[in-house]
Amino acid sequence: MTLHALKREMIEPIIGPVDKAVLIEGTPETRVWVTYDAPAERLCTGEWEATQGTWRVNYEEWEYCLVVSGRCVVTGDDGSVVKAGPGDSFVIEPGFTGTWQVVEPMRKHWVIRTPA
Repeated sequence: MTLHALKREMIEPIIGPVDKAVLIEGTPETRVWVTYDAPAERLCTGEWEATQGTWRVNYEEWEYCLVVSGRCVVTGDDGSVVKAGPGDSFVIEPGFTGTWQVVEPMRKHWVIRTPA
């Protein structure tokens, strides 16, 4: 068994705009730091930042999110809605489709587990 310190300062972020094919509103840019990756266990963790905008999402994996700063609204095609701000957390399951709206620039910690 191993212990890992997760420090984004030691990692170069992946920076880019949201794909225009899924973009609904705005010109959001994202930054992603993958702080831990264990492909054999289908698990990775990291931090994510985004500027304001709205886009379509289609999840094939589980994602746990803990909002550190900013605000977002995640709306499912089934009508479910999560409004989250600093300190709030939520889980998105495989098969979820809907929209992700960044209401004010935000940062979150995430854990992703992909299905077998």
